[in-house]
Amino acid sequence: MGARTSIARAALALAIAGGLGRTGHAAVSQPPDALATPPGAQAKTRPSAAPKTVVDLQPFRSAQSLDVEGKGGRSGRATLVNLNPTVNAWYVLTLTWADGSQRSYHLENARPTAQDLVLDPAYRAGLVVRSNRDPEPCDLWLSDTLAKAAGQPTPYAPLCAGRVYLRNPVPGRRTELEATVEFLRDNVWAGETIIGLAKDTLFKDAELERARLTPGPLRDADASGGPRPAAVDPALAGRAVQSGSLGIRVDARVPGQMGMGRWYRAVDRDHVYVSLIEPEAVAPQILESHRSRVSPLDPVERSALVYLVAFDLGAFDLAYVVGSDHPRVDWSPRPPASVRPAGLPGPDGIGTVRPLITTGMVTPRDAGRTVATFAGGFKRAHGAFKYGDLAARNAGTHYGFVEEGVVLSKLQPGLATLYVSADGSVHMKTWKEGDEGQLPRVRYARQNGVALVEPDAATGAPVPGPLVNRWGPGNWSGSAEGDLRSARAGGCIQEGPGGRFLVYGYFSSATPSAMARVFQAYECEYAMLLDMNALVHTYMALYPERGPAGGIQHLVRGMAEADPVSGGRAVPRFLGLPDDRDFFYLLTREQERTP
Repeated sequence: MGARTSIARAALALAIAGGLGRTGHAAVSQPPDALATPPGAQAKTRPSAAPKTVVDLQPFRSAQSLDVEGKGGRSGRATLVNLNPTVNAWYVLTLTWADGSQRSYHLENARPTAQDLVLDPAYRAGLVVRSNRDPEPCDLWLSDTLAKAAGQPTPYAPLCAGRVYLRNPVPGRRTELEATVEFLRDNVWAGETIIGLAKDTLFKDAELERARLTPGPLRDADASGGPRPAAVDPALAGRAVQSGSLGIRVDARVPGQMGMGRWYRAVDRDHVYVSLIEPEAVAPQILESHRSRVSPLDPVERSALVYLVAFDLGAFDLAYVVGSDHPRVDWSPRPPASVRPAGLPGPDGIGTVRPLITTGMVTPRDAGRTVATFAGGFKRAHGAFKYGDLAARNAGTHYGFVEEGVVLSKLQPGLATLYVSADGSVHMKTWKEGDEGQLPRVRYARQNGVALVEPDAATGAPVPGPLVNRWGPGNWSGSAEGDLRSARAGGCIQEGPGGRFLVYGYFSSATPSAMARVFQAYECEYAMLLDMNALVHTYMALYPERGPAGGIQHLVRGMAEADPVSGGRAVPRFLGLPDDRDFFYLLTREQERTP
């Protein structure tokens, strides 16, 4: 890994020595707007049921069972569960034998819209892949096929002539920085506070990049048909922004110079656009609006460079993958003990997603169509509320997530949610009570905190979310003193004459207030935080038209440090190897062919 990561590890070691050597522990202050759990709130936060496994969480699952014969003539019973028939991607196969042995396998349908997996007693093999062709029996237990696939050291093992994948548990890759931080968090007393001390001192503004402006009029490239440009201060509208760190090639007339808040086509990938801005260039009428919800921007973040990349949702699909380790489904330590029902291993009654396997890697069926990847949201440790109204509700309001229509952690009302429906449409909204009716058609979802920008109830115009300037109730992370400035990433949806776009923004040093102002300027209908603090957590990569073989273009060049290296060459993160963290990926839209 690069020098930055080595320095980071050394800095954390110094933080351990300094933080523990002085006092043995560090005090944690509470924000002035922290709200205690109101009387009587504990009862309504208790889950209504305590499922034993993640399969029990799936309200739309269907199951079949069949008596089967295994190798050597032993008798048993197979049970096949389709976890969400609307999405039709993930199945659990459980084999129970007469000797009492039992094992469950996580199967993935390689063609969810074109075929089903069923148990059919008409076939001795039992499992059948059913499509508009003749049913194709798949031998999994008459021979050693399933056992051999389960013994492979790969996250995906093909079965049934590649029509089905067995998902295997494989350790996800972590960067050196992530491994060090996780060691502190899990093994060192007061480790979380030590990490916070390092972030607030040694790492503060470590990724800060100030915008460099070029005076005079700018002859611009044509980006017509793309996203709306930002509303900027007229005094800066003709200025060019320079960045030496932009890693995506853009169609600018002068290389390295981009008009403030304007969009430029990516040279090596159609339907992708890039923009640069600094928060102080946002139009004054936006900076002065809704001041009760947004804090004034400090001098550092006002000039801190912001990178944005927009994807035309008319050309791309969006998918989400949970990492091999994160986010987890057990308890976050943040909610008060008073809202945690005793005896449950997690807020949904489960402490693990087994028998399901999360891989942290793009599924093989999508690898050839993947256009871009970007990091997901907070780990479970930080993905719940310690203060405010949301801490007192729903067992601390842990962030929910859904992969392939399977609820791994329940979606909670009040949280900013990026989700994809079964028809492929992409949405971003605050999840509400009563939205459970949408769950059968939700294929992917990730919640992360509360809204940065949302539509005004009266006018529909984008306005800052009500908790943007409230550290505790908004769960924005940062220091205990409420110093929120850090490297951050966020996403938004923008709709206009050029189409509908998913926008990913990287802020080199910003508070939630600066993020909200920038997303307002770009007329985003909704915006939310993703992850923060380091380039490994705000990672975004674009693959040229030739795919990963054509190279990797990072939104910021330093993000390349998060890519694994094999044989002296970079391997695309999330695409080439399993990763311990969750992520989103975009892929070219393509109608799946019926076999």
